[in-house]
Amino acid sequence: MALQYFLGVDLGAESGRVIAGQFDGKQISLNPLHRFPNGPVMLGDTLRWDVLGLWREIQNGLRTAAAECGNDIASVGVDTWGVDYVLLTKNEDIVGQPYHYRDSRNAGVMQGAFATVLRKDIYAQTGLQFMEFNTLYQLLAFKQAEPGLLKEAAHFLMMPDFFHYCMSGSKVVEFTNATTSQCYHATNNSWANSMLSRFGLPTEIFPQVVSPGTRLGKLRQNIATATGLSRIEVIAPATHDTGAAVAAVPTRHTGKANWAYISSGTWSLMGLELPEAILTEEALAQNVTNEGGVDGTYRLLKNIMGLWLIQECKRSFERKGNSLGYGGLMNLARDAKPFRALVNPDDHRFLKPADMVEEIQNYCRETGQPVPGTEGELIRCAMESLALKYRMVLEGLQQLSGEKVEVIHIVGGGCQNTLLNQMTANACGIPVIAGPVEAT
Repeated sequence: MALQYFLGVDLGAESGRVIAGQFDGKQISLNPLHRFPNGPVMLGDTLRWDVLGLWREIQNGLRTAAAECGNDIASVGVDTWGVDYVLLTKNEDIVGQPYHYRDSRNAGVMQGAFATVLRKDIYAQTGLQFMEFNTLYQLLAFKQAEPGLLKEAAHFLMMPDFFHYCMSGSKVVEFTNATTSQCYHATNNSWANSMLSRFGLPTEIFPQVVSPGTRLGKLRQNIATATGLSRIEVIAPATHDTGAAVAAVPTRHTGKANWAYISSGTWSLMGLELPEAILTEEALAQNVTNEGGVDGTYRLLKNIMGLWLIQECKRSFERKGNSLGYGGLMNLARDAKPFRALVNPDDHRFLKPADMVEEIQNYCRETGQPVPGTEGELIRCAMESLALKYRMVLEGLQQLSGEKVEVIHIVGGGCQNTLLNQMTANACGIPVIAGPVEAT
């Protein structure tokens, strides 16, 4: 009997892919079938997601899967980044064009929300790190700017759940992504309806929350016909890409909290896997987040501005005519003088800069440090700053959990950055194990 294929649709902030996985009883093999770009679309002065374009590319990937894997495909599931959402009307039309989490409408909304529900009370319920693009503040921004459109909403879906809806018709939200929203109650294991009501948000639009591994139904007949697939099972994985990545960590410490992970990509998400959320005042003071994992675990973690700094520096170099790839930039960084200047990667100014190079240089100038000028100096500054940020976060996580971390696993695309891996090991003083790349 032929081995079955399991399809994974992995959407990141910059790209997406459809992958066929097989398990032979000993190891998993992955075959990337279709890759496509992703990114924000400017609409007026707003940033949006082209969700229909993404759905078209997903279907293209499913067609490729049907052609290459035939009738041996068992199931399909989707994971994406967190916090972003899609609203549907009662007739199941999309309400507006979904916003990108970096859209400027979110600015200032979080601070205003604390006048309605105190910061400590929000944290005591949700356990989530306070970031201005959390779903809660996006919804409040939407309510303020377009109250009429919000009234049309009948169904709230997180981004991966929207694509599961496109595939199967299911209208549920999977646990790991629900916990990124700051709308989910970490101890009651349900939507934080009392808090949402105080904010004037319609609680009836929030659907059932399901666990990773839940069968959502069969692939719609029209999608099966259009792609050449049979009516395979649509299954909710850990739909938040970090939850999926942590589940893929090949650690020997499973069941213990003495290992840390970094899911390394545009964002670096560093944390521990714990049996329950930590909602203490100390956790609030450190502004750490508690996100859901597989098997009912919680991932105590910190969102860190990750390879975004390097990606945006590269874009800046390219605009000025320097087309060096990442490999070339890493070589320049390796040869640059160490510890000339450092930045705080999580400074708000780096979230959506007009020019990352100029922003880093201005930061260094304003803080009385040598100003990096060459490509190598700038990339080295970004990476050393990131490695030292990892050290700071690790110390905080150990303090909160009472655990002594013995090893760091770096997974995701960023684990291919061997220079940053070594800097991280040096900064944290413990071994770093890299891989798998395709963890999500």
